[in-house]
Amino acid sequence: MTLEIITSDTLAPTRHGFFTRRGGASSGIFAGLNCGPGSSDQSDSVRMNRARVADAMAVDSAALVTVHQVHSADVVTVNAPMADADRPRADAVVSATPGLALAILTADCQPVLFADPQARVIGAAHAGWRGALDGVLEETVAAMVALGAKRADITAVIGPCISQRNYEVGQDFLERFLDEDPDHTRFFANGARGKYQFDLPGFGLAQLRAAGVDAHWTGHCTYADPAAFYSYRRSCHERQADYGRLISAIRL
Repeated sequence: MTLEIITSDTLAPTRHGFFTRRGGASSGIFAGLNCGPGSSDQSDSVRMNRARVADAMAVDSAALVTVHQVHSADVVTVNAPMADADRPRADAVVSATPGLALAILTADCQPVLFADPQARVIGAAHAGWRGALDGVLEETVAAMVALGAKRADITAVIGPCISQRNYEVGQDFLERFLDEDPDHTRFFANGARGKYQFDLPGFGLAQLRAAGVDAHWTGHCTYADPAAFYSYRRSCHERQADYGRLISAIRL
């Protein structure tokens, strides 16, 4: 099966892709394009999957740059390939170096790809609720500006992530957001059994637009489409032992 890659016209002409799980070498609960070395999938399968992504991005496997994601607001700037063992602990990466494909892994969190084609600066961020609340999206924009990008020329696209309809949270979660800003209540809807439904992509879009960039969401929900996407929350509800990781990448 060939790879399935979601793209956004708003990021054109920058080469990019939000890869679905289709077209990979993994099997079992990881069936498809699992690109997470931190999963319990067979390492050979993960390497093969990442090599297929690198090939689709027209770079060598070593030039597919990822970071050791920790749900932080930390951003690193890269200008050369990195070995997996040297991956820094961060949740976003930016570059102005041609030939590098910046990539991040997700399984319900927001994969966000950034580009300023005029300044030739790109970025990729992993933004779960914690990272988004702590400012990883704003920090990614600031790191791109430090490389010469202009906020007004940056486009950011949120790829497949969990939608509000499928993101049930409790009172403590709501209060954490309201402690930061009472206006954050607009990202919550009343759910069943005293729970709330959190709008993660809506929150991400608001953060990005407040940072002065043009922002969009592809509209795909990872939880709702098991044939196309891995989902951490769905794996928990189905009591699976582990879950696959989707990859999203961008290059100059």
